[in-house]
Order: sequence, then C-alpha cells, then structure tokens
Amino acid sequence: MTGWLPEGFEHPLRVSLTSDAHARPISPDDLAIDMPAVMGSQAMLWAKYGAAWGWPPADMSAEADRADLARHAEETVRHESFNYAILAADESRLWGCLYIDPAEPGPDLEAPAADVSWWVGVNAPVGLDDAVRAFVPAWLDRSWPFATVRYPFGEL
Repeated sequence: MTGWLPEGFEHPLRVSLTSDAHARPISPDDLAIDMPAVMGSQAMLWAKYGAAWGWPPADMSAEADRADLARHAEETVRHESFNYAILAADESRLWGCLYIDPAEPGPDLEAPAADVSWWVGVNAPVGLDDAVRAFVPAWLDRSWPFATVRYPFGEL
C-alpha cells in the first residue's frame, strides 16, 4: 500500500458507462481485444501520451502489450494506480482505457489527489467519448476518496 488512498478503500470492480459499455480493471487476459484497440489508435495515443509515457510505440509487440497489461493489473491490486478497460457490454471489444494515478505532491494540492486520464479509440461507438467525459468526474466524486483530481492530458 502506497498511502495515497485511505486504509480499507476498495476500488470499484465494474461500472456502467452507458447501456452498451462498462469499465472494469484491465487484465493481461484482455490482450486479444487490447492490442487491436491500442494499435488501431496508435497515432492518436502517441500524440496524447507519447511525450510523457513513450506509449504506445509503433512497433509494440503482443508480448510487450501483455507485460504492460500485467503491470497495470498488479498495480491495481496493490492500489498503486488503476487502469480500467472501457469495454463493450459483452466484452468482445475494448474501446479505450481510464487511468487513475497518484498525483505528484505539491504545495497547493490537497490530498488524497489523483491525476486522471482516458482515451476512447477511433473505432469506438459515436458518443462514447462524450459519455465517458460526463461520467468520470461524477464517478470519481461519488466513489473515490480524492480531495483533488487533475486531468493533465486535457480531458476536461
């Protein structure tokens, strides 16, 4: 436990985003639906995250993606950070991801604080990005213990 969340906090395991989409913690078992979503949106994702995260590289292998998914799943279990897959209702397609990370401490940052980001891929249903944008701040306010939430990649 890293101390950025209150003792005993239990992260949500599944949340409905729309009638056709939900989010749940990502798993290495999601590789078959993650890889096409990520690489199908690689240029858009690199434009957003490339400078900060170096992700996703244009030549990302399935092995590298699986290792990344496993790391995210382990970080979620340890409450170090959270990666939620944005999925079709039947989980046949991954349409994006939502990241919740501890914010870097600062003098005007009230703890607990999070940096939150998400992406919705180019093949997602029309309107899903708007639905996620409307849902996430309310969900964080309702279900998470954060005093401060920042959106460093400009989602809001």
